[in-house]
Amino acid sequence: MPYSTIQPPFTLKLREMPKTELHRYYHWFMDVLPQRVTELAAAVRETPGFETWPADFTPASLDTLGQWFAGQVETRKCTQEELKAIKDRLLFPIDVPTDELTNRTLSLAMDIGMYFSQVLMHNHPDLKWEQPLNDKRFAEYGQPCLSGFGPVSLNPIRNAGHVFAHALASKTKTGKRLRELYDYWAERVQPTS
Repeated sequence: MPYSTIQPPFTLKLREMPKTELHRYYHWFMDVLPQRVTELAAAVRETPGFETWPADFTPASLDTLGQWFAGQVETRKCTQEELKAIKDRLLFPIDVPTDELTNRTLSLAMDIGMYFSQVLMHNHPDLKWEQPLNDKRFAEYGQPCLSGFGPVSLNPIRNAGHVFAHALASKTKTGKRLRELYDYWAERVQPTS
């Protein structure tokens, strides 16, 4: 069965969305999370050499998942229109990358972020989902995040998904980074009891 990319029914321009729409996005995210973890597991197991990957929510499962994802990350050339749109939004001139992650890679990154969140929550039951909505200047505004790390929260989609995918694409990190991220955040869990 071919991998089905995630299709959020929202624009994902979170700072522009009214709070009622942001709440709907959060509920949609929670509803699709189990399905996306299943979709990810199927995609991994369909890859030769990864047929027995255990999606068992253990930290060790992240070792293999990171290795698998390193072989899946793909980029495409940005169009001139895309580059112009990016440059037009810049407040200061900077070099703009000419490559971007493919839609399939972005979808896999989101799925990996979801699985990563479940590994953390499975092994640290004090963690909880939250959706920061107090300050639009906050980087994670409107995003589903995990709380339970003291004063900071974790956006697993951004950190264990998209940032990880970009690091793999640029060859600045290897698949081992996914487990390193888990270890970093697991050390920062602050039990509530």
